[in-house]
Amino acid sequence: MAHLQIEVAAYIATVTLNRPEVRNAFNEAVIAEMTTAFDELGARDDVRCIVLAANGTAFSAGADLGWMKSMATYTYEQNVADAAALAQMLHVIHRCPKPTIARIQGDVYAGGTGLVAACDIAVSADTAHYCLSEVKLGLIPATISPYVIRAMGERAAHRYFLTAERFDAREALRIGFVHEVVAADQLDAKVAEIAQTLVQAGPAAEKACKQLLLDVAGQEVTPELVALTVRGIADIRISPEGREGIQSFLGKRKPNWLPAG
Repeated sequence: MAHLQIEVAAYIATVTLNRPEVRNAFNEAVIAEMTTAFDELGARDDVRCIVLAANGTAFSAGADLGWMKSMATYTYEQNVADAAALAQMLHVIHRCPKPTIARIQGDVYAGGTGLVAACDIAVSADTAHYCLSEVKLGLIPATISPYVIRAMGERAAHRYFLTAERFDAREALRIGFVHEVVAADQLDAKVAEIAQTLVQAGPAAEKACKQLLLDVAGQEVTPELVALTVRGIADIRISPEGREGIQSFLGKRKPNWLPAG
């Protein structure tokens, strides 16, 4: 793909934004490529974890300036179609059946925060900064809002959506927007460590666990929700992977989804 680098090794796929000359800003081409990449990788049996990374000094500066210029001449219908493509990309990343990690080596602005928030896990270099800058341009962070508000919480979103203040990695950690902050030279090691824990888990269990999170998070505890969770554990217990996992644990051996040795 023209704007992405994609590598798969030892069950870990790495999707790298490769537009460092524009701070990995995205346009309609990047959005289409990202949507296709996560759709395809999410369906591959040789992929159990996806790392979203970027080349250059910035993780993503949001919308490409050239793309923004063209949007100024769009009709309402064209704007709706354009926003829908971005929304679809974020939805595909968020709903990807494989666990995802954002590897944040540099600054994250505007729509770039949506990419981070759509991933399951976010690891940031301590030198990275964040900004939801839309209101400074007379815009709003509408399409990314479902993911960013979930990630940082409603109270923090009220501040950073409305003020467009720049905040650092430590503040991103404090408000829960990222899970880990490490020195830049430790970023790869930390991402690799987390990725290894993901690929060692049962692949079907990881997929079912992601669906469980989507089904349960933020929901009221109703009889229907309880019944859903009861069916969920019953289904996984009788599945081939569930049976193998329990038998291997009781037999003190590796499960069959891990290499022997």
